[in-house]
Amino acid sequence: MSEASEQRAVFWYPPSYDIRVETAPIPRIQEPDDAIVKITLAGLCGSDLHTYRGHGEDTKPFICGHEFIGQVIALGSSFETDAAGRPSLYSTLRVGDKVVSPFTVSCGECHFCRVGFTCRCVESRLFGTEMTPGGQAQYVRVPRAGGTLYSLSSPDFWGKPKPSPGRSSGVSYTDIADSSLLLLCDILPTGVFAAFQALHHPKVLPMVLTLPYPSSSLFGVTGEVAGVITTPLRPEDAVLTLAIVGLGPVGLCACVSLVDMLAARKVPYRIVAIDLVEARRQKARVMYDTIDRAERGEGEFVVASIEESKGIVEQWTQGVGCNAILEAVGNNSALALAYDLVRPFGHIVSVGVHGEPQMPFTGRQLYNKNVSFDFGRCPVRAMFPLAVDLLVRRQDVFGGVGEPASLIDRIVGFDEAVTSYDLFDKGKVGKVLFDPWK
Repeated sequence: MSEASEQRAVFWYPPSYDIRVETAPIPRIQEPDDAIVKITLAGLCGSDLHTYRGHGEDTKPFICGHEFIGQVIALGSSFETDAAGRPSLYSTLRVGDKVVSPFTVSCGECHFCRVGFTCRCVESRLFGTEMTPGGQAQYVRVPRAGGTLYSLSSPDFWGKPKPSPGRSSGVSYTDIADSSLLLLCDILPTGVFAAFQALHHPKVLPMVLTLPYPSSSLFGVTGEVAGVITTPLRPEDAVLTLAIVGLGPVGLCACVSLVDMLAARKVPYRIVAIDLVEARRQKARVMYDTIDRAERGEGEFVVASIEESKGIVEQWTQGVGCNAILEAVGNNSALALAYDLVRPFGHIVSVGVHGEPQMPFTGRQLYNKNVSFDFGRCPVRAMFPLAVDLLVRRQDVFGGVGEPASLIDRIVGFDEAVTSYDLFDKGKVGKVLFDPWK
């Protein structure tokens, strides 16, 4: 481990809109399950803006950021050659390995971790809080590291090279830049999660499987159930109409994920992608156009403002509404729009981080429309394999920096942290990464 005792880090100060770059002690091993990571790149995420704006309950300064990639420089005593009965990383992780971290700590051993709901681990902690200093620093301490981190140094994890646009020989993990790999910390798995939740919901499965409800959900039932209709849907009834509300980094990842899943399943679709900001709408258009036509599936993808989206959905569905809405903003205006656009017996997936205000609708409204909601945090560690697969195959949109179709706009040093937060908050810049050593 480095003999230096201090590092540079990005701090948030209460009550709001106060970002400072200061020196802080380099973290040390405190518990046997800890790892210390020297950070290569850290991300500025839309979720960071909730704290930045003072929407949380934090009262003390702390190191920001929950997206980071780097190299292990120290390990606690739990990491040994044969850590029997523990997550495998306790036996295999080594000093010098490249790692990427989900945005929350997970033990890998409790009920929630075992069943895949890793974001609700009994020891879950969010990086970039008073309790757990974040990754917008030169070094970070990762608690429960054997259940939290993913090692990018193990070729066994990545499997065989996957085909990627423009590369006939395929792409392996060694071809992928750290700036691209950092997307695995949060925004790409969250986009994949939103799409996955929408397409696997019982109210959406009839269109995916072209079978009426409830036969579309009778998994594992042997034989025929008397009276259950199994006649395939008419073609016009099997077209999925979907909306994505919010085209920040997570919303854009949701767009790419949704198109990819629908194309793979050969499900006909209509998607309207919605945002207030024209620059974000244009980014969504360019990203979609970058995807090869043969890989877009059988569908229509339209980008629109809020008012335009209402007319588009009205025209597409004759006033019926969308089958599912993916909400990636995290405020009541976005939820209200989602409710307005969703059809009766529809589904709303909300992955935006919401604050204290009550929901903008009543129980009666939800009952009268038979609306189902999925709220909450993405279990990144569980979604990681699906996100990796998409990341490797879609390097045309996830691989570049600063290009028209790139999800990442720029990589800057900590000297530009204050300005970057301000621009990101005002919607004047897209995804920003920090190089702590620049």
